[in-house]
Amino acid sequence: MLHGPGLVQIYFLGYYWIMIRLNIHQAKTHLSRYLPRIQAGETILLCKRNVPIAEIRPLPAEPTEPRPLGLCKGMFEVPPSFFDPLDEELLDLFEGKSP
Repeated sequence: MLHGPGLVQIYFLGYYWIMIRLNIHQAKTHLSRYLPRIQAGETILLCKRNVPIAEIRPLPAEPTEPRPLGLCKGMFEVPPSFFDPLDEELLDLFEGKSP
């Protein structure tokens, strides 16, 4: 079984050979051709003179359902002192004034 630095090198070799590699000129000229593949989950390796400099990858999908409220209900209690006015010195610090 492979393990250690050799496995990491094999992983990265496979990672960079499988993904789409585009030089900057190709990306500028044909980016719209590759957008459906990016949306499908593929990653583009952007190169400058065949040297990788960046990756273009899809953003994570936005949640379709709203986040449920009250996930931490009963786990903590906000003390009444939380609503007390802050000291002037602390307010000055929040406003960027020097003490």
